[in-house]
Amino acid sequence: MTNKSTNVKKMDNNSNNKKDHNVIDNNKDTKKKTIKNDIKKKKVLDNKCPACGAVIKYNPTLGKWKCEYCNSEFSLEEMQKHNNASSIANNTSNEDLNSSKHEEYYDSYKCGNCGAEIVADEHTSATFCLYCGNTAILKNKLSGHFSPSRIIPFKTEKQQAIEAFKNLAKGRALVPKEFISEKNIENIRGIYIPFWLFDLKVSGSINSNANRIKTWAIGDTRFIKTSYYKLFRTATMEYKDIPVDASTRFANDIMNSLEPFNYNDMVPYNHAYLSGFFAEKYDVDSTSSIKEASDRALESAKDLIINDMNGYDSVTMYENTLSSNEMNHEYVLLPVWMVNVKYKDKMYLFAMNGQTGEFIGDIPIDKNKAILYGIITFIVTILIVIFIAFLMHKRGGI
Repeated sequence: MTNKSTNVKKMDNNSNNKKDHNVIDNNKDTKKKTIKNDIKKKKVLDNKCPACGAVIKYNPTLGKWKCEYCNSEFSLEEMQKHNNASSIANNTSNEDLNSSKHEEYYDSYKCGNCGAEIVADEHTSATFCLYCGNTAILKNKLSGHFSPSRIIPFKTEKQQAIEAFKNLAKGRALVPKEFISEKNIENIRGIYIPFWLFDLKVSGSINSNANRIKTWAIGDTRFIKTSYYKLFRTATMEYKDIPVDASTRFANDIMNSLEPFNYNDMVPYNHAYLSGFFAEKYDVDSTSSIKEASDRALESAKDLIINDMNGYDSVTMYENTLSSNEMNHEYVLLPVWMVNVKYKDKMYLFAMNGQTGEFIGDIPIDKNKAILYGIITFIVTILIVIFIAFLMHKRGGI
């Protein structure tokens, strides 16, 4: 989330103190104009190596497409140059990006157990559900809206995710062996998670009561002076790229833990980036997501204004008229490495930010190991106590 610009007008009143001036806060990391408003032409890639015609996959480390058969490497521009597919306009409309001639590039996999639906290019197959581990996956050609406007390509390799997953068990003696088994390690997959990015304008005011307390002493007499103030702040702020998870499969707190993503790496969407990866279709629309984005923007704006009311011993807000208005939103895909491990009828999630490497993990405890370690600890403790008592008794008898 980027606070693009902030205009705060403030006035602090008491009988002896009045000030009225403007404070301008321009964020240095203001994002450039959204790419989806650019109507330049781009080519749709067919995921085939221009050198040998084999299926070619995107390599996160290289930031290029590398052929596993002839070892040729190609940038996006080179892939487009060698590709004969017709150009399409990169418009803001999802309808334009989801015409029937583009749907043929995707396969849709739906889990009969949890209902999750993921998509992949025609060369990437799914044999199990990424969310519940179910193997009953129904394959169909994708229909309906899917194509986003922009995407952050993977920057980290699967091996980095594997190492992070293994590190979860280091120093944790009670982690079940089967949790970090080779089977679970191999099930780690790269998936693009759907997000809505909102641009919001926040405006309004916050009014507070404040005071300053001054104490001093003359001789044995102690004096206390309390000055009371009315603080008024009016503000207009613009926030860009407030992310809201567009999937019900991921808890919002999990995705928030994987933030932030660097939106400077965002590029116009091309289905070739899905080669070797999966992507989830959004099941939360923008209308349902706007409230969360608005709440985040309003909370951020309130904190910014309250922090500006400094220099007082206490500040108590009594009126808040801040409100937000949507200026723009877009549908994007963000990269995540993940695996859900089922242990004792419960699912445990490991997820890693596919761009920055930030990861989180839920670790199970082997109850049998816990009981065994508890018994061993108890026995060792008893033996130590007996040994100390024996030494004390022996010394007392000398």
